[in-house]
Amino acid sequence: MTLHRHSGTPLMKYNYLVHGVKATVLALALNAASASASASALDAPNPDPNPSPSVPETVGTCPDYKGALNLPDFQGPERKRFRSWQSRYWSGAHSPYHMVHDEVVNPEDDITIVGKFDYSRTWHKDLEQEYVHAYVYGTGMSGWDYLGKFKTNDDGKISVLLGKKPAGEYIVRMVVEGDLSQADGFVSVVPKGQETVLFDIDGTLTLNDFEQVGDYIGTSTAQTWGYAKETVQAYIDKGYRVIYVTGRPYWNARDTREWFTKVVDLPQWHLRTNNDGGSPLSYETETYKREYLTYLQQEKGLKIIRAYGNASTDITSYADSGIPKNETWIIGENAGEQGIQAIHGDYSGHFFDVVEKTQEAACRR
Repeated sequence: MTLHRHSGTPLMKYNYLVHGVKATVLALALNAASASASASALDAPNPDPNPSPSVPETVGTCPDYKGALNLPDFQGPERKRFRSWQSRYWSGAHSPYHMVHDEVVNPEDDITIVGKFDYSRTWHKDLEQEYVHAYVYGTGMSGWDYLGKFKTNDDGKISVLLGKKPAGEYIVRMVVEGDLSQADGFVSVVPKGQETVLFDIDGTLTLNDFEQVGDYIGTSTAQTWGYAKETVQAYIDKGYRVIYVTGRPYWNARDTREWFTKVVDLPQWHLRTNNDGGSPLSYETETYKREYLTYLQQEKGLKIIRAYGNASTDITSYADSGIPKNETWIIGENAGEQGIQAIHGDYSGHFFDVVEKTQEAACRR
């Protein structure tokens, strides 16, 4: 399947149920915005080589966020003509919406990372049978390593084998040969037992679930709860790994990365989006989150010591994956349900009463 438009909802990929109202009522807004949105390509997400977030030096097995944020000069491939006229058309007429799936692995694992390449915020036309170059940089490296040249399949995907890597943080950059558009993904090589704090995004860091639609069509930027950024940053400063697991579909990864970099001003990784691309409030989202969080804990050994969410699907998926309810914090209208911890109002009270008093991660003690 190469065009990802949903039948029955013209010019509308979002078919979300937000607070009981189907998001198909937003079709007119998407229709009006899509032409202007696709007319000018947006910059691909690219970490700031001199990030302003406070990212402290790490010790022991703490996350080494600086290793893949302070980037050396990058020399990409030579631009060469696309193999097909269809690719030339989509590249010239629409913005790229490429993404690379972040991965958490252990030092003994062989690493494979997948890139997905498409164009148009409405249609998401896959880039088929075209060449993409891949590079990696991260902990302990002096410069970018070239991983090779790969041809996308009929789903617009490539799979890149990195082999084994020492514990640390790595950024994988994939560049389309035909127009030099690019996408970055992150690989975290994690010793088992590393203490981790989990965050949902929509309605948890942003004010409500609806704001991602505004971000997606380019008419607004999602606002965060008060002290949401300070809360995330405090855990980073204390040496905890921070991961974001969101119901946003995979094709929203680019906008999400830009939001973290340009609006919130926080390190982006580890970001996991829903590969299924369905509604973020559906049963499928609950299942995806439960299965992914179970995988991270049982197979990759992450020790999730605290989790944040807002939806009933967060409460259930966190509990079912083994995260204790006394360390599950829910903000918004579901706060306090099913025996979980409640955050009332914004994060300010929680920040001073709980987060600031949390001891540093074990890797710093």
